[in-house]
Amino acid sequence: MNTKTATLIGATGLIGSHLLELLQDDEHFKHIRILVRRPVEINHPKVRVLVIDFADGSAFKSAIDGSDAVFCAVGTTNKKVKGDKTAYRKVDFDIPVNAAKFCEETGCPHFLLVSSVGASSKGGNFYIKLKGEVEDEIRTLNIPSVSIFRPSMLLGKRNESRPVESIAQAITRPLGILFPSNFKPIRASDVARAMVATAKQAKSGVTVYHYREMMELTRINK
Repeated sequence: MNTKTATLIGATGLIGSHLLELLQDDEHFKHIRILVRRPVEINHPKVRVLVIDFADGSAFKSAIDGSDAVFCAVGTTNKKVKGDKTAYRKVDFDIPVNAAKFCEETGCPHFLLVSSVGASSKGGNFYIKLKGEVEDEIRTLNIPSVSIFRPSMLLGKRNESRPVESIAQAITRPLGILFPSNFKPIRASDVARAMVATAKQAKSGVTVYHYREMMELTRINK
């Protein structure tokens, strides 16, 4: 009997919401844990919602314990944190890095992270540099399988309003064919589909997925 447990961080976001839908319909995973800061209404027999304080290491680790795969698609924006870089870092660095550390400590075999194209700890851009720092930290951990996904512009409808992003999507969508491979816009649903497919493969070591690799994986998980 398949009793795999998937834990999802960032289920209310663009990629996370698609991950949740896919995991609910995937027989490979019997149990799904959703880690959230505030209560959310999700009625599904496979899903258990855990409301935690991500700054509480004990509660966070307990929520991770027993997972077979941890999907981390958490992220914030400058607007949400009102330009506070410290607050931004608490979400985009502390949460994924701590989640990965707790994977190591509890023996979770697979950690899957949504990062960003161009991620580099030596980058000049705050966002790109931060994503690179997260990746660097996670690479030092002893987790059997780490999968890092680096999408460029995400296509899809978000729950919250982002007018600038919506305009950018409208402009770049028809021009996507002209972009270099790694920088092609990609549907959030395709990133999620690639992540679920990868979770069932569990390659050893650290593997980075860009546009082409993610699109190849979507064909596996259709």
